[in-house]
Amino acid sequence: MITAVAGGVVDVHAHWLPRELFTLPPGAPYGALTDRAGELHLGEVPLSIAATALSDVPAIRDDMRRARVGVRVLSAPPFAFPVGDAGAGADAGDYVASFNESLAAVVGESDGALAGLGLVGLHDPDRVREELATLAVTPGIAGVAIPPLLRGDSLDRGVLREVVVGAAELDLAVLVHPMQLPRPEWSSYYLANLIGNPTETATAVASLLLSGLAEELPLLRICFVHGGGSAPALLGRWEHAFTRRADVARSAKRGPREGFRELFLDTVTHDPDALDLLVAQAGDGRIVAGSDYPFDMAQPHPVAFAVDNGLPAATLAASGRAFLGLTPAR
Repeated sequence: MITAVAGGVVDVHAHWLPRELFTLPPGAPYGALTDRAGELHLGEVPLSIAATALSDVPAIRDDMRRARVGVRVLSAPPFAFPVGDAGAGADAGDYVASFNESLAAVVGESDGALAGLGLVGLHDPDRVREELATLAVTPGIAGVAIPPLLRGDSLDRGVLREVVVGAAELDLAVLVHPMQLPRPEWSSYYLANLIGNPTETATAVASLLLSGLAEELPLLRICFVHGGGSAPALLGRWEHAFTRRADVARSAKRGPREGFRELFLDTVTHDPDALDLLVAQAGDGRIVAGSDYPFDMAQPHPVAFAVDNGLPAATLAASGRAFLGLTPAR
């Protein structure tokens, strides 16, 4: 539940995790998060960021001032999503509750400079609804962050569909963040991130649009980070297939290009030409500022990058507030 935030541009895509939750949820696939001499490691992999950048609110607020961000929306890093196997997932409720309570406390002390996107368990659909209902009445929490893929399903099936449907019914925003899932062919050169993350996100976008679920939920406020991954470049291909293949068009009444214009998409594209393509494909007032703070693939100057490439700060501020549900989306 969020009723107001501070002024300025809203950064909808930034991460925070309290130190007491560095253990990660039961069954987390990457190993625990550890602070080694001030630097974060995920399992044995160095993350190249300071531990304080992820966990300490003063560091986050300092970065906001430097980056000219008025409001930062905090969500868990994707390796903290509760996606462990079903046996471990039964115990993830305590982790989810602890994160949401800690997030609400941090947001509540920020005088409107911070907002939050909580977690829900990702195994039991009935429990999902209960946890979403709790988020909906928690001050300062605007919605929920989820992965784009889960155990072979995307947003059109299984628990992720339950989250999306429940969020729309409860007027909660949804942020979809990829998890950098490993594949053997992407084991070198950071390809699990460079190729995997955009592909995970595009899969979720296509599943939402081509299943017809987006049409069923006209009030859904959903944001796909990293500029929608590779989806903007693939829209023409999807549209072509929608007009020529019955299996592509069997569930949705409208083409994917039209549906895409109702999604929120952040500015973390790493390239002015990619941002130009996103602007051309996105709907009016649907592009929101994002930073991906504090990771190495972040956009360190989210406001300057967007403004210098043609997106006025006032427009970004308005779009961010619309995603949070504070004003109607255009």
